[in-house]
Amino acid sequence: MATVLKVAGLHAGYGRSEVLHGIDIDVNSASVCSVIGPNGAGKSTLLAALMGLLPARGDIFFEGENISGLALEQRVLRGISLVPEKRELFGSMTVADNLLLGGWRPRRQGNARWRDTLEEVYALFPRLCERQSQLAGTLSGGERQMLAIGRAMMGQPKLLMLDEPSLGLAPRIVGEILHTVDRLRLSGVTMLLVEQNARAALAISQHGYVLEMGEVAFSGTAASLADDPRVVESYLGAAP
Repeated sequence: MATVLKVAGLHAGYGRSEVLHGIDIDVNSASVCSVIGPNGAGKSTLLAALMGLLPARGDIFFEGENISGLALEQRVLRGISLVPEKRELFGSMTVADNLLLGGWRPRRQGNARWRDTLEEVYALFPRLCERQSQLAGTLSGGERQMLAIGRAMMGQPKLLMLDEPSLGLAPRIVGEILHTVDRLRLSGVTMLLVEQNARAALAISQHGYVLEMGEVAFSGTAASLADDPRVVESYLGAAP
C-alpha cells in the first residue's frame, strides 16, 4: 500500500512554545489513520502544522514530494484539506453556497466537471440536499459538521484531515459522522483523523498513533492499539 503522507522529525508550536517534539508518522493510501491522546497532547497542532497554518521544522512528504516549504494555498492545490474543529462555515451563506466555495481547487485547476462533486456530497449527506437553500448558521451541530466535511470534499482532496469531528455531537450523530468517514475511505479517500472518542476512532481506522506531551507514545495497527492494555487503561476504558 502506497504511503500518501510521511512526516519525519516534525517540531511545531506557538511562538517560543514548542508543542510537537520530533513527530514521525506515516499515512497509507485509502486508509483512515487516527491520532488519539489526552487534551494538550498536540493533536490539533499536528494537523495545523501539516496544513501549513503553523511554522514547523522537519520533513513533510506528500505523495513523495517534500512540501515542508510550501504555503497553505500550495498545499491545498496539491490536494490536502482540513476540516477544523470549529468548522469555520459561512453562517450567513446557504448550504449550497458554502459547498460551492469548497470547489475552489478543482475549479482553479480547470476541472470542467467540478460541480459534479456536489451531487456526490448530497448523496453522502441527504440532509444537506434537503437544506441546500438554508443558511448555514441555522443548521444543527450535526448538520454543520456534515456541511464542513462536504465542503472539504468539494475540493476533491487526496488527503482529508479531520479535527475532532464528533465534538459536541449527540452519540447517534457521532455514529453517523464516523460511518461517513468509513464510507469515504471505502471510496478511496485517505484520511488523518484526530478524535477524542478514541475507541470509536480506532474502530474505523487501519492505523493509529497515540500522542503524549507532543511525542508519539504508541503506534501500530488500530486493532493492536485497541488491544494494548496500556492504551486501554489510559484512553479507552472498559468497552461499552
